[in-house]
This record gives sequence, C-alpha cells and structure tokens, in this order.
Amino acid sequence: MIAIIDYGVGNLFSLSSSFKSIGANTVITGDPEIIRSADKLILPGVGAFSDAADKLRLSGLDKVIIEEAKKGKPLLGICLGMQMLFEKSFEYGEHKGLGLIPGSVVSMKGVIPSELKVPHIGWNGIIFPKDKLRSKIFKYLNQGDHMYFVHSFYATDCEDFVSSKTEYGALLTASAENGNVYGVQFHPEKSGKKGLSILKAFCEL
Repeated sequence: MIAIIDYGVGNLFSLSSSFKSIGANTVITGDPEIIRSADKLILPGVGAFSDAADKLRLSGLDKVIIEEAKKGKPLLGICLGMQMLFEKSFEYGEHKGLGLIPGSVVSMKGVIPSELKVPHIGWNGIIFPKDKLRSKIFKYLNQGDHMYFVHSFYATDCEDFVSSKTEYGALLTASAENGNVYGVQFHPEKSGKKGLSILKAFCEL
C-alpha cells in the first residue's frame, strides 16, 4: 500500500487517480500510524515552501517522514514535495527542509535569461547524466522524454544526487535522489503515459 501524505497542500485527487489507473493501491492520509504501516510514501506539494513546511511540522508528520525514510522506506517527493526533501529553501527567506537530500532550493531568477517567464510552466525534456546509472524510477523512460513542469524555484548544490536535468535557458535540476528517497520537480501525474511509467516504476521498487 502506498500512502499519499495529506498535510493540507498537494494535488491529492489527481495523484490518487493516476495511481488507480495503473492498478496501485493507495490511501490519502495524514494519520502517522497509517503512514508507518505503508510500503511506500508519496510527498506531494503545491504553493509556497514556508507554508508547506509549517503545516508539515505543525502536524508532526515531518518527523514521521524522516523516521520512515531513514528506515529505508521508498519515498517520492513531487514538485514542492521534492523541494521539501532538501536541507533548506531560499524562497522568500530561508526555511528549513527535511534534510533527506543534501542541497538547497533557490529562485530561477538571475539564473535563466531574463526574457524567459517565471514560473516555468509547460513541457520540457529530461536529460539523464552520462556518468550515472539510470534511476530505477526512470527505467521505462528515454533520454529527452517530456514532462510537465510548474515551478519558479529549483534545487542546487546537489550535483552528486541529481538524476536528471531539464533545459530552460539553463540546465536545472529536474530530479534527485538519495538512496531510497526520490524527488521529481515535474508532475508525473500530469505528464501522460510517460509520467505514469514513473509512478509504475516507483511501485515496483
């Protein structure tokens, strides 16, 4: 069973529907005991980092997620959920993350050309590192497959943990992982069959 963690932010229905379409058993929950009993965890998220981090800590679920991840349970963070996996974010201040993947989250402004729009919204190809094995969650994908992005901030100072990048005026982190902890900046649940293949691969871990 896969627990989609409900802490007040996230595209929960769309995620649940996507997993249902591939035959996966999921539950949307904020109950620590159900989360502990789950085989795998999904950390969704949309909106501002500080608000999401505050809600996660107020619920006490931050500690549960860290404990379960450190036990080796597969965890997938999506969009803002991925950003929460890092040590800190500089989104309108400095805010502490879960610290499960080394690195920080910073604005695209000043990194990408000024003529490009922020937030970055739309389909972009993903680029796999040439010097690393393909991530297990990308086993059904090919170089250049397109995913759907909606973000203004991206992860940096995490090169050793990057599993794919995307080009939007600059090479930006599209995904990262640290052992059993995986994060994707894009939305697999909004990325058609290719996106569903990532969720399928995650289920097979």
